[in-house]
Amino acid sequence: MPPIDQEMVQYVVAIILGSATLIQVYYFLLEMSGPGFGKEKIAGAGVKQPVSVIICARNEMKNLKSFLPAVLDQDYPQYQVIVVNDCSWDESAKYLEEMEDAYPHLKIVTIQEQEKYQHGKKFALTLGIKAAAHEHLLLTDADCIPASRQWIHEMMQGFTPGKEIVVSYGAYRKEAGLLNKWIRFDTVMNALLYLTRAMKGSAYMGVGRNLAYTKSLFFANKGFANHYHIMSGDDDLFVNETANHQNTAVVLNAAAFTISKPKTSLYTWIWQKKRHMSTGTFYKNSDRALIGIYYLSLFLFWMAILLAFLVKLNWQLIVGIVAFRLITQMIVCWKGYKKLGETDLFLFLPLFDLIAAFSYPLLAISNLFIKTKSWK
Repeated sequence: MPPIDQEMVQYVVAIILGSATLIQVYYFLLEMSGPGFGKEKIAGAGVKQPVSVIICARNEMKNLKSFLPAVLDQDYPQYQVIVVNDCSWDESAKYLEEMEDAYPHLKIVTIQEQEKYQHGKKFALTLGIKAAAHEHLLLTDADCIPASRQWIHEMMQGFTPGKEIVVSYGAYRKEAGLLNKWIRFDTVMNALLYLTRAMKGSAYMGVGRNLAYTKSLFFANKGFANHYHIMSGDDDLFVNETANHQNTAVVLNAAAFTISKPKTSLYTWIWQKKRHMSTGTFYKNSDRALIGIYYLSLFLFWMAILLAFLVKLNWQLIVGIVAFRLITQMIVCWKGYKKLGETDLFLFLPLFDLIAAFSYPLLAISNLFIKTKSWK
């Protein structure tokens, strides 16, 4: 076996490191800078159009008690709230009946358990949409609370003429512990990418925790028919399929955000993340490439850093490249984090960036062998 050419190895590592760095910097400056540096193209909707808020809930009585009142008490002139009670066996039905008596604008849609017919969230959501009295639909989850009483008002501002989809940020509640910060880091980094693309007219996803679209768009697309067989994707796959350069608006006023309960164990978060990743494999090829190239370059960047030390690459070169990327990343992320209310995550950015580089590929590989089977 011929001896390894040390200079050639160093050259290859330097090329990989330099290329990955340039790709990363490109993403930070052009594909993730929207929330921090871009401007929302919203002039204000003027007339406050009526809207149906839809929540799907399965055994969510505790969350409904905690969060539903805030949805029912929005400062908006004309809206209904539809809760789809999806085969719950807890006390949800009793609680919702009591709330329906107290709030005339609350409507309950109940799905009974059927052993011979198993269904996922898309079926429940479809029934909720069919029951909606209004053209404009605003979706959230049972474990979410609006960030303000102006949530509906702010989200509806996105429905200017020609707009059929409105995307915004769905945050997770700030709690103590490193896991909570990791979950919110994962959420905000994904948001920087999908919100920027939406602001550029190339929306590829939204989150069901905080998403609006029209009833006409839903039925014109035949609902979820094209991906009904896929367990998840009632939010991102629908947006991926129906969004175009003209019909999607982004609302980034903090009053329009929602706040959700985060996972409290690494195990449950891993399964949630695996489900989201598996759904992403059904995106359009261009969108899959957009996401894949970012995470591949992230992995290659950190791998090349490790290899650079092993092959004794010039340390000044390593420091210079790392500093260039880190400074660019920190400027973009600080502005984005500030806009989305996540500035407490800023100091954890280098650590979590490194963890993401190696953990995401492992989760993606694990999805080839282990699948999730239920939406709840």
